Amino acid sequence: MTHNIRRNARLARLSGWVALAAFGTGAVAQTVQDSQVPETNLNIPANLQIFGKLDPNVRKPTAIVNDTVITGTDVDQRLALTVFNNGGRAPAPEQIDEFKLQILRQLIDETLQIQEAKTAEITIASAELDQSEAGLAKRFNMTVPQLRVALRKAGSSERSLRRAIEGELVWSRYLRRKIEPFVNVGEEEVTAIQKRIEASRGTEEYNLREIYLSANDGNRAEVFAKAKQIIAEIQKAQQPFELFARNYSEASTRGVGGDLGWIRLVTLPQPLADAATQMAVGQVAGPIETPGGFSILYLTDKRTIGAADPRDAKLSLKQLTVQFPAGTTQAQAQARAATFAKTVQSIQGCGTVEKVAATINAEVVDNDSIRIRDLPAPLQEIMVKLQVGQATPPFGSPTEGVRALVLCGRDDPQQSAVPGAAQIQGQLEQQRVNLRAQSKLRDLRRDAVIEYR
Repeated sequence: MTHNIRRNARLARLSGWVALAAFGTGAVAQTVQDSQVPETNLNIPANLQIFGKLDPNVRKPTAIVNDTVITGTDVDQRLALTVFNNGGRAPAPEQIDEFKLQILRQLIDETLQIQEAKTAEITIASAELDQSEAGLAKRFNMTVPQLRVALRKAGSSERSLRRAIEGELVWSRYLRRKIEPFVNVGEEEVTAIQKRIEASRGTEEYNLREIYLSANDGNRAEVFAKAKQIIAEIQKAQQPFELFARNYSEASTRGVGGDLGWIRLVTLPQPLADAATQMAVGQVAGPIETPGGFSILYLTDKRTIGAADPRDAKLSLKQLTVQFPAGTTQAQAQARAATFAKTVQSIQGCGTVEKVAATINAEVVDNDSIRIRDLPAPLQEIMVKLQVGQATPPFGSPTEGVRALVLCGRDDPQQSAVPGAAQIQGQLEQQRVNLRAQSKLRDLRRDAVIEYR
């Protein structure tokens, strides 16, 4: 089955599909029948017993990472900061504990990164943190004092924000100084890639994310039900897909939010390829039965190599907005939306927008350079088909009001050319920097002394 969700994903960097089956733990002396244990150097028996019930100490609120303390308050405030930055969309109550565990892991990694940067004499000056904080406040149309008040009301703090900014800036600076200078891409390699891209013109590629859940004959129904629950939560559009992938997926892509990158469907198992061909951008499909378990797919983008993508068209738009008073009920919102929709239908080109808006006390905002692909997925499908002078159906919510977009002009994209040598080289260098950064972080985790209390 296929469901629409709000598009909220970054462009992918990696490619390929790897499903890594994982096995769980259970009661005392539980026997796990597994005749397909992957080959590793760990010498894991095929039919193993787990003695004792595991209750991971990472559930405890306080961790000491190489003498740096991470408290339960740090976790709570960072979670609140994440919710605030995500427009106030909080996880469901039954998911709070799982998200806190994810936040704790992120804080541990962040602490290790800051510590490693300091050993390389890399620090962030207070003035730089001030500048970044001011930039964030501007993004929310607030002053810095207003942002600090808003953070406290949300359950976070300025300290948590500045710590997050420091972690991002210091690790980026560490990579530029310690890793990027040692990453090289040869001219022959770039030329070979350009030739392969040219030879692939007309081929369709899909940018996918995946959540993989392993299953066997004994728990197949239970895993299927769990996958449906995950899809139901994704459908609410309260958290991005990658956050669910990090928390639930058992594939090796879990660490990158389930990102499979730009791939051709021939590289996927047939059930996943069949599902992807039926999906529109911004949709999630599943549960899809695959060998060894179930998958949930999310299509973030698709393209035809060398062809112009209509979603790259730049639009000139006018947006009409009618705000709802506080306390507006769903029924009242629907009634006002119906009136708004009827009024919008009377628009005859962008020259009449202000006149029509005045009759319903609507606010008008102009935007002359927005790409179709930068809009939410449901609007993308509408804007591709919309003609100049036409308006979209109303959209919005009881809390945020109702809106409509009027198309004033469209600059269609030209046929895309093969990327230049500098662009390909930059992409390859960035990929290799990312891989080395992940390897470095794994080393830091391996060498860290972490105590939970």
